[in-house]
Amino acid sequence: MPTNLQTDSCISTERGALVFWAPPPSPRRQGCKVQIIDVFSLQVATGYTRDPQGKLLLEAQPSVAAARNWTLAKAAQLIRNDARPHRWVALELNKRAWGLFWAGGGLQRCREVLAERVSEAEGYSALVPATPEALLRLMLDLEPSSESARQARNWGRSHSPRSGSVVSNSHAWKLVAWTSLAWVAVLGITVGGFLSALDRQDRKLELLLQRTEAIQSQSR
Repeated sequence: MPTNLQTDSCISTERGALVFWAPPPSPRRQGCKVQIIDVFSLQVATGYTRDPQGKLLLEAQPSVAAARNWTLAKAAQLIRNDARPHRWVALELNKRAWGLFWAGGGLQRCREVLAERVSEAEGYSALVPATPEALLRLMLDLEPSSESARQARNWGRSHSPRSGSVVSNSHAWKLVAWTSLAWVAVLGITVGGFLSALDRQDRKLELLLQRTEAIQSQSR
């Protein structure tokens, strides 16, 4: 798995907001698209509103599918002006950034960085453990909608489920959870190997450039 040293190189503060970029040597694109992640409650910003005092409040849902994309400038403005600015990360919409953030330790590292900045008055309630099951719900939107939940409750009132079906559903959910755990582990290992390969290539490229510069200096 990638180390904190690798993830730290992807984290920076831009215009008052914490940003998680694709790992170097990806260029810093100020006009790039990002999503705003609540790293403590594992939710993604879908919009914003204001409280009665006029304070900006980011709205979020536990579903990546419902997320809204922002420019970095707009995301930084929203995070900076939010009532609880030290719970949000602007995550670059980049496959490498996503892999390292969700499966390579970036999420946990961002939690640690923001926990050091948060004030007692601000707090960071609703800390959701970053388990494979929680990440699976976030990625696949497994939380039932309010309408489907209402229908399920109505169905439950008019039907008496058999104990066998309850056990079967429990077993199915455990199977999904363990399967997701395996896939997250595989993804993490893949991302770690990919980043390690990139680091080796970077070092080879730097060495080649140094040798080229040395040869050019000798020839002058």
